[in-house]
Amino acid sequence: MYKLIIVDDEKSIRNGLCNYFPWEQTGFETPVQFDNGKSALNFLMKNKVHVALTDIRMPVMDGIEFAKQISERNLPVKVVFLTGYKDFEYAQNAIDYGVRSYILKPAKYQVLFDTFTKLKLELDKELDNNFNKRHKNIGNVNFNITDNIKTFIINNIHNVTLENVAEKFHMNPYYLSSFFHNQTGEKFYDYVLRIKMESAAELLCKIGRAHV
Repeated sequence: MYKLIIVDDEKSIRNGLCNYFPWEQTGFETPVQFDNGKSALNFLMKNKVHVALTDIRMPVMDGIEFAKQISERNLPVKVVFLTGYKDFEYAQNAIDYGVRSYILKPAKYQVLFDTFTKLKLELDKELDNNFNKRHKNIGNVNFNITDNIKTFIINNIHNVTLENVAEKFHMNPYYLSSFFHNQTGEKFYDYVLRIKMESAAELLCKIGRAHV
């Protein structure tokens, strides 16, 4: 479930949206309520929130300034305006600050449902992309570490041990052995033995060529 807050100075509207709209069906938890943008912004600074559904004209901090603050602080929060005002200037500001949608009061059920269903799909896609990116980054890091371990083994093949490789790469020997096996599909000692045999075979070839 994604987290949503509702920001509106009219209590009846906040309560109606929180209590009578089936947020769970669109993938969102029951919203947390605020009556002005400043209180909502303070909450966003300390808590993870995915979407803010906010009125525009409110005391203390209006919705435009609220959206501006979210944009300038690079907070990962999608903003949806819910307002009774149709002024083009407000809509233009909404675009400037990256507001995702602009819903007029009184909000129709289907408009709300469609808007938040679409947002849920966007959030799902972003979550998948972030997961894939992190997984790719981890894979790249592991590949680089494994490659460096192999290089160290090759360069020190005559006196290499699990312990001195682990010390070199600041790992527990048992963890390094498991890590190496998971990354290469080959046991550490099998790899070392194979490299030693290949090194010995190469040395014999050089000696043979030298006596020809």
